[in-house]
Amino acid sequence: MNEWIEMFASVVEHSSINRASQALNISQPALSRKLKKLEQTLGVQLFVRLGKRLELTAAGKMTYQYALQLRELHKRYIRELMQYQSTTRKAVTISASLTTLQSSLPDLISLFIQHDPALDIQTITGKTHEVVTFVREQRAHLGLVASRIEEPGMACVPLFDDHLMLVVPSDHPLTRETPLTVAALHGVPMILFSKGTWYRILVDELFTKYRIVPEIKMEIDSFEAIIRLTSTCNAVTLLPNSYLRPQLLRDNGLTALNVRELEQTIRTTSLIYRLNGDIVPWIEARLDNVIDFFSKRREEYGREQYFDRRHDGWGDRTNGE
Repeated sequence: MNEWIEMFASVVEHSSINRASQALNISQPALSRKLKKLEQTLGVQLFVRLGKRLELTAAGKMTYQYALQLRELHKRYIRELMQYQSTTRKAVTISASLTTLQSSLPDLISLFIQHDPALDIQTITGKTHEVVTFVREQRAHLGLVASRIEEPGMACVPLFDDHLMLVVPSDHPLTRETPLTVAALHGVPMILFSKGTWYRILVDELFTKYRIVPEIKMEIDSFEAIIRLTSTCNAVTLLPNSYLRPQLLRDNGLTALNVRELEQTIRTTSLIYRLNGDIVPWIEARLDNVIDFFSKRREEYGREQYFDRRHDGWGDRTNGE
């Protein structure tokens, strides 16, 4: 019925069955038959022909007013449906630096999806300065970086502090060295981050300060590759505490050791976004949950690693962040 009413309105607005048939992309005879069928269904005459002109009857005028109301109602329905879809199917683009991509981004995405199951999340990776640029230029709604950012027009929300840990094969001699200091890394085979990354810069500064010259076996961008190769190559590495899930260490036969000097390699993981961006109300409504989530998650990881090391007789302190 709605299709026939729309067809009828088109005839009225074109004042011609011929022109209406062209606009509706149907043949004139077919349109005439549909109009006749509509009149039969309604039980009224909608048009009278005066020469070559069609004039609306009183019933036709009533039907046309109904058609206009029905058309407006349909438009309002479509607008409301699109608004509903835009609020229930929000799209968010997150840009993450190398470190946060592998350590914190999965947790952040899981948290967002938990609260917004219909959320459509896209990601862009890059170095810290590239992430800032993506957010500034609105190519990303949010940025996740292992740094504190001071940028005009941009909010920076610290999530947690992180530092490097010494990661070694579980049977490595360093697990039995007491006290364990950074000096023990002199001449030791190591797998490190690639040059230019934030944590590699911190490592190089640390080694320069304490005059440590390790035997660098490999320089790799991937945390996962570093983890897998450390045990295979019987080397050691330095990785952010936030990445070192206890299960990940156990699965790869590795142990995380705390070295006091490594506590100087502190980085703050932060969430950044434009203050005048369209995501502001959405993200600010979730900030407390995000901060609380990461605070509790870091405490859980710290406790589990601590108990694992105590069980094996290594160390007597938690990995403070």
